[in-house]
Amino acid sequence: MKKEEYNVLGMMSGTSLDGLDMAYCRFWQDEGQWKYEIKKATTTPYSDEQKNKLTTAITLDPMDLFKMHHRYGEWLGKTAKEFLDTHKLKVDFISSHGHTIHHRPEEGYTFQAGDGAELAKHSGQTVICDYRTEDVKHGGQGAPLVPIGDRLLLSEYDYCLNLGGISNISFEKKGKRIAYDIGIANMLLNPLAQKDGLEFDRDGALARQGRLNEGLYEALNNLEYYSLPWPKSTGYEWFAKEVWPLVESYDDTPENLLHTAVHHIAEQIAKAINQQPTVNSQLLVTGGGAKNSFLIEIIQQKLGSSCKVLVPDAKLIDFKEALVFALMGVLKMEGGVNVLSTVTGSNGDLSSGVLFI
Repeated sequence: MKKEEYNVLGMMSGTSLDGLDMAYCRFWQDEGQWKYEIKKATTTPYSDEQKNKLTTAITLDPMDLFKMHHRYGEWLGKTAKEFLDTHKLKVDFISSHGHTIHHRPEEGYTFQAGDGAELAKHSGQTVICDYRTEDVKHGGQGAPLVPIGDRLLLSEYDYCLNLGGISNISFEKKGKRIAYDIGIANMLLNPLAQKDGLEFDRDGALARQGRLNEGLYEALNNLEYYSLPWPKSTGYEWFAKEVWPLVESYDDTPENLLHTAVHHIAEQIAKAINQQPTVNSQLLVTGGGAKNSFLIEIIQQKLGSSCKVLVPDAKLIDFKEALVFALMGVLKMEGGVNVLSTVTGSNGDLSSGVLFI
């Protein structure tokens, strides 16, 4: 099915657990190039109970996880319907990422909660979801998926960096799109801020006050994941097993731990970019971490003058991933490629996603 224009509701829930991002997007082509407009967008924050359920879902037995999957899908559907009805919006379909509970591509599986049938039933709309499973089945990492949007919608930038719970990067190299998860980001910063009674470290203000813990900085930089070749991806399991226990083993102030974490995150980002040609290049930064002015300063400091860090308007910062999942739905509807094998490491490009009508 091909149309001149698509109106799609993209839905995304990330590892940082800020809430459910919803972006009502318009897509069209101009001289063979995809164009977009984010017409209306909002984030529905998670309640403390929802955060706890999503965080602990990784420990659930199969039956309880199945029930949670359905209930969360029902909530997604009702939340989408309320958003569309409130703003009197008409969509061609909803494209939903869901919320990642298990991501173990090395063992052959990945699982995003948010049942598509329940979402379709309670929203009253056609739904496309479950974009990662098929790629894992074909030998891929199932992640990252956003680079298809970087290539088709944001090609004017040399590098696209997303700072969510995890930091990931995307760029072109010899005509191929390369992308992978660099490492940790807000998944570490937020719980460190919570040690000081804050939900998150606004503008990196606490981190700015701290001093570098050199022992922790060195230990974080020496984590095995950072030495692995791409394609690679990571998630909460790695954080819970490798990162958080390491940080917890150092007795220091929240300010010093945050300061050290920011320098570590920036160091790994600069290392990833500096492995590529970076003369007069531009780095677009989106995701919640783009609002952390101290983190952005340290990234620019470590990159030097060879690469300029650019932070876009708030809509693109907050809703880029929801935008790209909306685009992935459009590409699926058109039978086009929406998952790149050069990014995920699978045995071929895919038109991924499951349709519920």
